[in-house]
Amino acid sequence: MMQNKLSFHQSSASLEIIGLPDYSNNEKKDQISIISQWKLTLVDKPLIEGKIEHLGPIMDAFYIYSNLLIKNEIPIYESKLIDIKADNLHTHNIVLKSSKTNVKPLVLKIGNSLLSDTLNCFDQLNESPKVRIKKTDIRTNIPKKLRLGLNKKINFFNFFIPPFFAICSLILFSSSFIYFYSPFENIEKKELINSE
Repeated sequence: MMQNKLSFHQSSASLEIIGLPDYSNNEKKDQISIISQWKLTLVDKPLIEGKIEHLGPIMDAFYIYSNLLIKNEIPIYESKLIDIKADNLHTHNIVLKSSKTNVKPLVLKIGNSLLSDTLNCFDQLNESPKVRIKKTDIRTNIPKKLRLGLNKKINFFNFFIPPFFAICSLILFSSSFIYFYSPFENIEKKELINSE
């Protein structure tokens, strides 16, 4: 059976997904949900490839790391499969560790534009209707310090959102009475009573 190939490109990065549709879920023959291999090509860098169990953690690592950069927090991400840390404001060190024994880790240095292009390829993959990948719970891979910050924000929103909706609904409810109450009709009634 011929495998499908889908590519996602952004300037200096290209992501290729290879796999088959899951016919048991009535998928079309050009879809991919059984991913057998993926390849990430970065300009002037060695080819990065792996199996489906590597793709999710690598994507999560890039998303978490970029989130730390945006929040001006210490940009360091470490896991069994990938380490990413900032060398300076413009250079990022990536260490990809092989799951096979006796294989040296692949060390890359990439700039901001290459990091951005790679994230864009991952975004295209996530938004593609032709590829179905299992969504990992990104929160399980977030370092504890960052996870606590997310919990505080969630608790903050849970505390303030119900009263906010209550106030909005009160305003809407009370503003509807404006349509039923007209002060001009009352003035006309008073004038009629006074004239009699």
